Amino acid sequence: MTDTTDDIAEEISFQSFDDDCRLLGSLLNDVLQREVGSNFMEKVERNRVLAQSACTMRASGIEDTAELLEKQLISEISDMTLEEAFTLARAFSHYLNLMGIAETHHRLRKAQNMAHMSGSCDDIFNQLLQSGVSPEELYNAVCKQEVEIVLTAHPTQINRRTLQYKHIRIAHLLDYNDRPDLGYEDREMLIEDLVREITSIWQTDELRRQKPTAVDEARAGLNIVEQSLWRAVPHYLRRVSNALKKHTGKSLPLTCTPIKFGSWMGGDRDGNPNVTAEVTREVALLSRWMAFDLYIREVDSLRFELSMNRCSDSLSRLAHEIIEKVDRSESWNEPLNRSQSKTYSQSGAALPSKLPEGAYLPSCTECKDGESKYPKLVCPGTGYMPLNRQDGKAASSSNTLFQDSDKNLCITYGNGTVANSSYSPSASTPRTVSFSSGQLLSQKKLFAESQMGRSSFKKLLEPSLPQRPGIAPYRIVLGNVKDKLMKTQRRLELLLEDLPCEHDAGDYYETADELLEPLLMCYESLQSSGSGVLADGRLADLIRRVATFRMVLMKLDLRQESARHAETLDAITSYLDMGIYSEWDEEKKLDFLSRELKGKRPLVPPTIKVAADVREVLDTFRVAATLGSDSFGAYVISMASNASDVLAVELLQKDARLAVSGELGRPCSGGTLRVVPLFETVKDLRGAGAVIRKLLSIDWYREHIIKNHNGHQEVMVGYSDSGKDAGRFTAAWELYKAQEDVVAACNEYGIKVTLFHGRGGSIGRGGGPTYLAIQSQPPGSVMGTLRSTEQGEMVQAKFGLPQTAVRQLEVYTTAVLLATMRPPLPPREEKWRNLMEEISKISCQSYRSTVYENPEFLAYFQEATPQAELGFLNIGSRPTRRKSSTGIGHLRAIPWVFAWTQTRFVLPVWLGVGSGLKGVCEKGHKEDLIAMYKEWPFFQSTIDLIEMVLGKADIPIAKLYDEVLVSPSRQELGAELRRELMTTEKYVLAVTGHEKLSQNNRILRRLIESRLPFLNPMNMLQVEILKRLRRDDDNAKLRDALLITINGIAAGMRNTG
Repeated sequence: MTDTTDDIAEEISFQSFDDDCRLLGSLLNDVLQREVGSNFMEKVERNRVLAQSACTMRASGIEDTAELLEKQLISEISDMTLEEAFTLARAFSHYLNLMGIAETHHRLRKAQNMAHMSGSCDDIFNQLLQSGVSPEELYNAVCKQEVEIVLTAHPTQINRRTLQYKHIRIAHLLDYNDRPDLGYEDREMLIEDLVREITSIWQTDELRRQKPTAVDEARAGLNIVEQSLWRAVPHYLRRVSNALKKHTGKSLPLTCTPIKFGSWMGGDRDGNPNVTAEVTREVALLSRWMAFDLYIREVDSLRFELSMNRCSDSLSRLAHEIIEKVDRSESWNEPLNRSQSKTYSQSGAALPSKLPEGAYLPSCTECKDGESKYPKLVCPGTGYMPLNRQDGKAASSSNTLFQDSDKNLCITYGNGTVANSSYSPSASTPRTVSFSSGQLLSQKKLFAESQMGRSSFKKLLEPSLPQRPGIAPYRIVLGNVKDKLMKTQRRLELLLEDLPCEHDAGDYYETADELLEPLLMCYESLQSSGSGVLADGRLADLIRRVATFRMVLMKLDLRQESARHAETLDAITSYLDMGIYSEWDEEKKLDFLSRELKGKRPLVPPTIKVAADVREVLDTFRVAATLGSDSFGAYVISMASNASDVLAVELLQKDARLAVSGELGRPCSGGTLRVVPLFETVKDLRGAGAVIRKLLSIDWYREHIIKNHNGHQEVMVGYSDSGKDAGRFTAAWELYKAQEDVVAACNEYGIKVTLFHGRGGSIGRGGGPTYLAIQSQPPGSVMGTLRSTEQGEMVQAKFGLPQTAVRQLEVYTTAVLLATMRPPLPPREEKWRNLMEEISKISCQSYRSTVYENPEFLAYFQEATPQAELGFLNIGSRPTRRKSSTGIGHLRAIPWVFAWTQTRFVLPVWLGVGSGLKGVCEKGHKEDLIAMYKEWPFFQSTIDLIEMVLGKADIPIAKLYDEVLVSPSRQELGAELRRELMTTEKYVLAVTGHEKLSQNNRILRRLIESRLPFLNPMNMLQVEILKRLRRDDDNAKLRDALLITINGIAAGMRNTG
């Protein structure tokens, strides 16, 4: 399991880290003294001291004394009442979370204080130039880079979102505490704020009482964008641009985006019946709504900033055209009186009565209180009734030009206060406008009749354009932009509520290019008018945001299992009396699919009646056809194994687009979705290259890729299921070979390839430090393009704060750049590949003989871990199993890894590795392995990650679970596995040349050791609570106590699954 400190652990200053840990720990102690009393706090401290002493003795090699101290601690825990155990678990869990906040804070502090950051754009650009890359080559490689980070809702985020926000606030307070200019009173107030936050955390329920819905998960992803990525992206792009300017003399083009974002939240339906076509549609629309909401806020701030009159001729013409259009238009609103007309003619747009919060801050300023500087509009969604709007909110395009930019919005602020600003140009009482379509039309009609003649008379009183002095052109143009954004947002609200709405493309923004056009015109005007310093500020940041986030923030991928598509085609071919599709051989399937894809008629009759599961698949394709590639990214086929799996999706997609286009009477919006096969099992990985060759040999498919996807084939490789299938070492080697073969297959047909890495957070599911992972890919597999998932708790850990997000985005950029321009070395000789094959074969046999072939293993797994109890956590919308079978095969990879992480045995990562290394070393190849470790990046990273996990494994803790929870008849199996763990440690150290684990990462070792005085008692508590719960499984309080220990151990391991 990857520790969130692994990427830059060496950057932590332990003195300041210890100071912050002591500060937070003492404040938590003070809070607990008030909340639970001094008597119980004495027990807490006694347990901590016993655990600390045992750790010290064990680290010093005094094992007997350590065991005595641990037995004393176990005895005291077993004598606790349920209430005492519950409170102790909560206390230690919060200690561990506060230590995690301190670790993250110090990584950021150290990074800010370093003049030269390893792996930064400045560092890597300089390295490449020194190695012989020309400035022009470097510039082109950066500008052409295409990296997409895909956020997923995989259920590994333990903490409730409420607690995540509170943790972020504490991080901001620690940052404020570092200021050298803080006076005594300021510091006292800061301490009081910390006490309030910690008290609030203690009094908040840590446990989710309901499972999140798929829409809830999507909202969490959108919150990451709003709270962090929205601010991080412009800062990151400035870093890239500044480094390019320094080293090549040219800045990054304003609309160039080396990194974009995707999402699976609300689109991943593989094994999750809760993700329906309607959910996907709602999430896609909600994402667009949030994008427009964020753009409206930014445009509002720009209107205040760009108050100058000097502009280019083209912008002046545009501003006057907008004013003329407003003058000509028939307004539905009450017209301006003469005094307002005078105000407008002088300033171009009436100024609001006050600046929005934070308008005085530069665009790169970070929010220090953990909340948005802007008021938040209530998001529309299921059951949402649109906010009642005053006249101005339902106004025509003149509205934004003339009125206060903050008026007539029902606004919810961070503190929950609701404000309804109702400024009106007249003294009349504003009317409430409903979003009912019929009422809206009738009200417009009545209002129009009452206003007849007034607008014409008004024009006589207003000066003509040439006489209008000193308009503010940027405000005119941006006011028009805001108005169009608001109209588009209102249309999305109607769509979310399934209400009728007009489709007039001229009134709405359909594409990002339409929004970029006036913004770029403003930018070019400022540059040509000598105001480049203004152009390169907030306006440039907004342009970069539009180029990155487009109209949807994150394009939504769809994912479904290949078998579901086969079932759908079965229903169709059976209905058409063509036979049963799934019973055909591969060649017959391909012949049928190719023939239908070349045809121009729909395949699925509109009158067809099918089962609910099949209807759901067809409805999903209809949603994709309706919203198109403007909202969706790729269609991922999980468990893909044949070329027909890809063509089946292409056919269903084509058929849905034909049907929707016919109903709409116009072509579907956007293009077709990329269809991406996902190869997951070892068997499928071995056949991946052959599948791609077969696909590209089909004329229709190859022409389709060239015409519709710019000659790009995307292929996804899965790390989770392959690891559970064959063990981590074998999975790593099979993934390496599969990527080589896929790249070779695409090269044979002149097709470019993008590899999509389905990495989990834990090393058992392909996780690990980002930089190391990218740098150890096969040569030629990262050619300027990469897609990769970020899952569960790693999303918050890597992107939850703007500062950490900037660092992660920079790491992705530089790692991909290095892998492209200076690819990692391949194995030096064929012998090394043969040795890898042998290690992999032995490792896989050892792993499978234990996990799948030992009849006692499943029962042992269920007894020795809290796997069965993980379902009570309510951390994800999907089931823990794909099917109802109780075997390991249908258990998802996340609970598989999660359960072993909790017991500190972390078996999925190392099982079989020791046997493989031992087998090769005993044949006299130890020196070869040492050479491979030193010279082959892939082998080195694989061994390093395994070594890191072994450093977190704890044999005494794992043994405790066995002794207390496992049946006597199965305890010998546990003993054998512990011996296998020690064998793995021995041979990993032999290959690396280290004397002890994590010798090459002593700081990480120290960080782990600093958590043990709180982590070890949490494991002991978990064992005791599991023992009691399995005797009284209906005890809700015991179950809650267990879930608290699960949260605490996850915090201490800095990882779940």
